[in-house]
Parts: sequence; structure tokens; C-alpha cells
Amino acid sequence: MAGPGVVAEDEESVVSGSKVQPFSTPIKEQRIMKDAPTSLTEILGLKDFFSLEVWRASVAELLGMAVLVFALDTIVISSYETETKTPNLIMSFLIAVTVAILLLAASPVSGGHINPVITFSAALTGLISLSRATIYILAQCAGAVLGALALKAVVNSKIEETFSLGGCTLNIVVPGPEGPVTIGLELVQALWLEIICTFVFLFASIWIAFDHRQAQALGRVIIFSIIGAVVGLIVFISTTVTAVKGYAGVGMNPARCLGPALVRGGHLWNGHWVFWAGPAIACVGFYLYMKIIPGKHFHHAEGYKYDVVNIFKAPFAQ
Repeated sequence: MAGPGVVAEDEESVVSGSKVQPFSTPIKEQRIMKDAPTSLTEILGLKDFFSLEVWRASVAELLGMAVLVFALDTIVISSYETETKTPNLIMSFLIAVTVAILLLAASPVSGGHINPVITFSAALTGLISLSRATIYILAQCAGAVLGALALKAVVNSKIEETFSLGGCTLNIVVPGPEGPVTIGLELVQALWLEIICTFVFLFASIWIAFDHRQAQALGRVIIFSIIGAVVGLIVFISTTVTAVKGYAGVGMNPARCLGPALVRGGHLWNGHWVFWAGPAIACVGFYLYMKIIPGKHFHHAEGYKYDVVNIFKAPFAQ
């Protein structure tokens, strides 16, 4: 992606000797952005809207999300179609592997976000600008729609209806003795699950990628493998602990939930806001956590040029 270097420095260009860091800004831009921005325009990174490099990098986010949605939703459907007593265990393992591979594939180009949660969190902490984050999130949402459309094109109508294209659901309507009955998870429970699981996701894995010292020591492959493992573990826990028919498990990726909802519609829109509000609250909570802990415990080589706090400081610094 593109924003100050965030993850491992284990890959080096043979030609230029520049190092590729996941969740970070392209190397060319790192050399330009040596000094912290002072004006509001610079802090918001408005120049990114007119940067061809940023828009080209966003293509990796778009394609990465399209493949992620197609793969994950296929995994969800096939796991429950398979005759096994532990479909959620198989699903969680396959999701972990898929996430790790796609992050590795996208990281040299865009930094490997493929999730509005990572992008928004990186923007809050100042690793990338809000403008770049906006472009990435739009690309991720567009990619999610493409992925859902691709899945819709290859599955039959029965599977599409039965599994709702593998989308994020809180509840479903089933026949009952006295008419249709809605079963699933309550909104409040689902919201808390999104907040808690997303925060754990950020704290247990993305935290390592954001910290320059840990990222450099571990390397990209290990970093992304940890992220994939954490995602798989959280998916397994959320589907196992709730064990409620109609609830598809924690989302932790609003764009992935948006794609099938736009393509399939129907009950996928029921409580859809939970899959956006929960992760957003978790990102803010994670940002506050990073501001509270001693600075020596969290370090990034390029600094936090676009820290959201600077937006509020800018008018008084003029």
C-alpha cells in the first residue's frame, strides 16, 4: 500500500535497495515525507487524491478484496456443505491461510490492508493520510462487490439463497409452527462481539505490524501468518461461542459484509450497520490505547505524520 513504513523490512529491491514494508507508504513517498506536515491540507493528505501512485496502489486493494470475498464466501459455503461435525473448524483454518496469502500478495503494492479496519486504524494512528484511507476503503468496497458478483455467477440459485452468498448475517427467517420465525443473534450481542473481536484482532496482530521494531524482527511472512491465524481463531471462537443458527459469525471486515449485501440484498441488510459501527468503535478504542501506553513501547521509524490528533491542532498552529 502506501503510507510510512509499517511492517517488516525483510524484502529488498535488487535494483534500488529500497525495502518493502507492509501496511506502509511506498518507498518513493517515504523519501519525500521526511518532515511532519503542518497545514491542515498536508495533514489530511489531500494531495493523495491527485496522486497516480496512490490510485494505482488502490487497485491491489480492489483486486485483493475481490479475491478475498470470493474465496471466503466460497469457504463458508463449502465448509457447511461438507458432511463434517466441525465445519467451523475447517472454515476457520482455511480462512486463516487465505488471509495470510492475500496479504502477502498485496503488500508489495499497497501495503496489504484488504480490510477497512486496518486502513482506518492506520489512518487514525497517522501511518497513512485520511485521504489515502478514503481511496483505499472505496477500492475495498468496490472489490467486495466484484467478488460477490463473481460468486453469484458461479453458484446455483439454491446455494445462493440457502447461504446468502456467504454474507454477514445476524438472523434469518425460517418456517415455524405458527408462521415464519426470525432466529439469530440480538443486535446488542452482535455489536459487542464486533467491538471485542475487532479490538482483539488489532491488539493481537495488527499491533505487531504497526510497530516498526517487531515488524523488522519478525518479517513479512511471519507477520501476515500471525494476522491470518488470529483472524481464523477469532472466527472459530465467535461461531463456536454463540452457536446460534442464523448468525454467520463476527465480520471484522465491513467491506466483506457490504459486497454480498449489495449483490444479494434481503435480510443481509438486517442490522448491517453493526458490521460497520462495531469495528469503527474498536479502531477508536485501539487508537486511544496506543495514545495511553508509554511511547517507548510503540515505535515507528517514519513517525506518525498523519496522526488524527494533528487535525485538531492544525488550526491553532497557523
